[in-house]
Amino acid sequence: MQTVVITGGTDGLGKGLALHYLRRGARVLAVGSTPAKGEALLAQAATISAAGRAVFLQADLTSVAATRGLVATVESACPSVDKLILCAQRYRLFGSRTVTREGFEHSFALAYLSRYVLGHGLRTALESAPQPVIMNVATPGIPLGRIHWDDPQLTCRYSGFKATLQSFRANDLLGVAFAALHADTPIRYVGYNPGMVSTGMPDHLPQPLRTLTKASFTLLATPAAKAVTPMARLLDEPPRERFSAYRTTRRLPLKGPAFNQVDALRLHHLTHDLINAV
Repeated sequence: MQTVVITGGTDGLGKGLALHYLRRGARVLAVGSTPAKGEALLAQAATISAAGRAVFLQADLTSVAATRGLVATVESACPSVDKLILCAQRYRLFGSRTVTREGFEHSFALAYLSRYVLGHGLRTALESAPQPVIMNVATPGIPLGRIHWDDPQLTCRYSGFKATLQSFRANDLLGVAFAALHADTPIRYVGYNPGMVSTGMPDHLPQPLRTLTKASFTLLATPAAKAVTPMARLLDEPPRERFSAYRTTRRLPLKGPAFNQVDALRLHHLTHDLINAV
């Protein structure tokens, strides 16, 4: 039986993938922050005869310590992990700068640091599986944003858009660095941009943007249940290369600053120092 770990696994794409793999007989550990959503997923799993294989793990992924605790929980429960799918994200495009208990800017912590800790932290469990895959669901192929090397926590001139776009670029570099650092690993790391998908993302936006975004989703977005199909195909049959990037079904060339290995390793070392100072 395969073991699939999904952050953001109780909502949107993460939930869609959780149900997909539950229907195919996998054990799914769905990570989320809201107990009610976790209970709803478990109830839905019961309707497809998968109650014994669905596990909800509540975790605060804005916390490095809590994410490390999640790694320990998964390792103690599972001798191996076949697929690690990183979906957890909450856009904070408006409002003032917010920091976590550990002093990290919120978007940097949730959308990037948690993925760094989980990918590297679960490497041994993944390498115990026959065909391990990490899928980082982010925005490769969108040439917006940059790493603010002199101020990655955006203590000066903060904006929610700037923080969000920085997390997008950090996740591209995260995959590049993982492949470069672990040259002999059997893990295949896939950066994946699902395009516009109908999820609960607009619920966190202020009005009137919330209504406008929901309307555009109705007209243009792919339903989550349909969007998981190409994702599952990649997860089940990953490329041979240690790192690859896709925008829906189109494979992206690993060129330009988004995939620069020097920058990727620089960010890795910066991140390593930041989280080990906690």
